[in-house]
Amino acid sequence: MRRIVVLVALIWFAAYPAMAAPPEEKRVKELATGQTLSQEKPMVTKPPLGSMVSIPAGEFTMGSQDGDADERPAHKVSVDSFSIDVYEVTVGEYGDFLRSGGGHLPPDWNKINQSAYQKRPVMGVDWADASAYCKSVGKRLPTEAEWEKAARGADGRLYPWGNDPPTSLHANFGKNGSSDFGALSPVGSFEQGKSPYGVYDMAGNVWEWVSDWYDSDYYKSSPPQNPEGLPRGGFKVIRGGAWNSSERNLRSADRYWDPPSFRSLYLPGFRCVKKP
Repeated sequence: MRRIVVLVALIWFAAYPAMAAPPEEKRVKELATGQTLSQEKPMVTKPPLGSMVSIPAGEFTMGSQDGDADERPAHKVSVDSFSIDVYEVTVGEYGDFLRSGGGHLPPDWNKINQSAYQKRPVMGVDWADASAYCKSVGKRLPTEAEWEKAARGADGRLYPWGNDPPTSLHANFGKNGSSDFGALSPVGSFEQGKSPYGVYDMAGNVWEWVSDWYDSDYYKSSPPQNPEGLPRGGFKVIRGGAWNSSERNLRSADRYWDPPSFRSLYLPGFRCVKKP
């Protein structure tokens, strides 16, 4: 009788080997499979070049009490809703503008206008040409207030991504030199550096022109609703820092300035906005 029982058991295990596997071994196999799947990086679908994102109307804190003198006082500002370019204007996009008869050639354009550089931000564009480009596509340069809200959101963050110090995963910055186009990164390269609205490269890569005339004391008397800067001046505001900037220049409240005819040194680029 015992032999018959043993024989039946052997036949059962042979017929159902998976069920005979120890539970712990099965759990280990399932864990290993799960680990393999979790190590696969999810695909990030980025908006195509030329895309815009809507910034909602509302209030935010502009400036910084801990920043430079021209960033003080920190103050509440409300802006109407608008849309802003997800990326800085690229070499390829600016090249189309030039071929249409608009603008002027940036310095070293033949060196810049290479196939490998078409998705890098254009730079060396003066304020008038940046403004003309935006107008040609039915847009305009952002005001300083619009730019800062799109960069930092409404929660008072220091940088577009939050309050953590910048790293090489957040932005293109901290490199040596002043006019090396090869040091730029293609637009949209820093997924972890996006603003709260999904805008790329608002810190580092190239400085960006805005529409306002610069005034170091403007925040002391600027209007609380849709400020647009002074009606005239000698310098235009640039924002965001560049590939050769320090961490401090990458702060969303940081302000800098250049003559509107400026095309060298920090080699400004730009992005555009429009009303939704």
